Amino acid sequence: MRIVRFAIRGKTKYGILEDNIIRSLRGSPFARFRSPSHSWVFDGHSYELGEVRLLAPCLPSKIVGLGLNYPSHAKETELPIPRLPLIFLKPSTAVIGPGDAIILPRFSQRVDYEGELAVVMGRKAKDVPKDKAEDYVLGYTCLNDVSERYAQREDGQWTRAKSFDTFAPIGPWIETEVTPHDLKIETYLNGELRQSAYTSDLIFGVHDLISFISGVMTLLPGDIIATGTPSGIGPMNPGDVVEVRIDKIGTLRNFIVGQE
Repeated sequence: MRIVRFAIRGKTKYGILEDNIIRSLRGSPFARFRSPSHSWVFDGHSYELGEVRLLAPCLPSKIVGLGLNYPSHAKETELPIPRLPLIFLKPSTAVIGPGDAIILPRFSQRVDYEGELAVVMGRKAKDVPKDKAEDYVLGYTCLNDVSERYAQREDGQWTRAKSFDTFAPIGPWIETEVTPHDLKIETYLNGELRQSAYTSDLIFGVHDLISFISGVMTLLPGDIIATGTPSGIGPMNPGDVVEVRIDKIGTLRNFIVGQE
């Protein structure tokens, strides 16, 4: 099942996408997740996919990112594989949706794409056992962990480099009927394949991450865990188009512009 968040005629709604038709929901999918015995409640409206504007499929209070979670990425950056998950935060103000512009800061020297599988939390999670982790997941989507490399090196930590407005494209929807353990993930720049890996290559898998992170901080409905990027990172420039494609989920496409 694909959950979308969309805009039409000045209104923002959630809906279920099937065969290019969106059935509009009454309220939020997270409310339904808290009561699984209740069926989806639709508001009686349907729209063709082409007549709406897809938005970021959720509004996270925070994005918890993972550094160096693929061996290939640790190797290309010449950094050691971490003993525990290496986590950082991206703010909600960095979130944009499919088709939106990634805006390069005026001072930026190198801004990279990082294609990633994103976990969307369905309900409040604290101290979750690994074997119960999937019970807290609404679904999965694509994410581009956009990063300004010079700021990252200069600061010695990652907050500024990864937190600029528009540096967290998410979408195009939340796929609820997929298992995350062996999905093919690819990133394309202007149609050229730049990253390719399987989520089975993750050093710390999705369930490990949910358990570890919820032991550090409470995860709220709609919060996102960005599971890390494989090797092949590289710069983006104004005029470029970047796509993150994940098997059985979809394609997140954004274009790059300079700051005016």
